[in-house]
Amino acid sequence: MKVRNRAVAVSVGAAAVVLTAAACSSTSSTSSSSSPTAMESMNAASQTFGAGCSAVPATGAGSFDGMAAEPVATAASNNPALSTLVAQVKAADLVSTLNSAEGITVFAPANAAFEKVPAATLQSLTADPTGALANVLKYHVVAGQLTPAELPGMHKTLEGQDINVTGSGEDFTVNGTAKVVCGNVKTANATVYIIDGVLVPPAK
Repeated sequence: MKVRNRAVAVSVGAAAVVLTAAACSSTSSTSSSSSPTAMESMNAASQTFGAGCSAVPATGAGSFDGMAAEPVATAASNNPALSTLVAQVKAADLVSTLNSAEGITVFAPANAAFEKVPAATLQSLTADPTGALANVLKYHVVAGQLTPAELPGMHKTLEGQDINVTGSGEDFTVNGTAKVVCGNVKTANATVYIIDGVLVPPAK
């Protein structure tokens, strides 16, 4: 299967614009053009895969249908399975960045993923929320809404370095360590793959 890498220059440039203008653009992040159709919303749950999907609420704002109607940071905030990630995104001041992005894929660590991070490492990251922590979180975001068929391969992240996804079908691993436990979750502006580990960018 031939892997298509996304347009790196466009994604990095767009990310820079978003980061510098997030305060101005956040009010227009949920335009009608990005809202899912009724059919897309109805099919949101059926498009997902993975044992971890059972942790997602069946109804309400945090359900698959509820998430499909909201931009990604807002959608995640409604899902109790992603509460730790949401807290870190808020601390890093990335809510507007993610909500106003157009067409991204987010590899979202589940709550249990953060429990695997050594306490000293997590403390070090949270001590620098808009620096070190923000860079780690941006390492989980790539341009374009990747389908499962497009996942395998190298993908440039918002942080600037690549992640490597291996696998096929409904079995995927990111950077050789983090497994996709619930995949192909739709939000109004993103596709989310919930993973069981926190990705750390290589030292530059």
